[in-house]
Amino acid sequence: MGHLPGELLHHPRHHPPETVVIDRKPVESWLTDMDGVLVHEGQPVPGAPEFINRLRTSGKPFLVLTNNSIYTPRDLQARLTRMGFDVPEQAIWTAALATAQFLADQRPGGTAYVIGEAGLTTAMHAVGYILSDYAPDYVVLGETRTYSFEAITKAVRLINDGARFICTNPDPTGPSTEGALPAAGSVAAMISKATGVEPYFVGKPNPMMMRSALNTIDAHSESTAMIGDRMDTDVLCGLEAGLQTILVLTGISNRADIDRYPYRPSRIVPSVADLIDEI
Repeated sequence: MGHLPGELLHHPRHHPPETVVIDRKPVESWLTDMDGVLVHEGQPVPGAPEFINRLRTSGKPFLVLTNNSIYTPRDLQARLTRMGFDVPEQAIWTAALATAQFLADQRPGGTAYVIGEAGLTTAMHAVGYILSDYAPDYVVLGETRTYSFEAITKAVRLINDGARFICTNPDPTGPSTEGALPAAGSVAAMISKATGVEPYFVGKPNPMMMRSALNTIDAHSESTAMIGDRMDTDVLCGLEAGLQTILVLTGISNRADIDRYPYRPSRIVPSVADLIDEI
């Protein structure tokens, strides 16, 4: 019996477990996560700067993605430059930018009470939003280094009064040199518990994040690859947006994790260094 177009052709007797053969278009555009793929614990992943350089010289559209909404693209560009990466500011796409774009599309020129850092407030201003705690259209929760109980209380009361609840990303924790930190997803859960209102999450694994990234570089899902280090965000998000997905083993997920999920990446490679010759 013939296979449907684009059907996964995977049989354990015919292919190694990490190989999935699929009929797809050549990769013309690339999306890559940052932490765990290009950078690990504050250091560049070996070969990652060379991977970015190859992308730049190839002329193929690409974006570096992050669910972190603390920093502006300019901040992140400076951080990456210090580690030896040559990434243009316009090639960085954050959950803050995706959130601001989503709100500008939904309710242009609206108002929002924002809990977050410069990455989020700058993005909101850039799309013409007014930041206000007076009957705002939205409460927008992002990442911050110092979650204020006073600000969380205000968010709860505004949501109770009818403000719509948006959160940049669902990550429950974030990394630090001392260990895990509570992140936006955990604070969102606290606000939800207090209000009975669940937020709409814009960042990964919502495919909205991928769609907005694709639109930013005028790319098509069927000829774009997403490189990530997490099965539950990067791979899931890329899969649901119709992209090829490449899992690298330099971050969160390892080979033992993969079979615990009901979906698989298109490919598994040790590191982005193994992709340089494909650009």
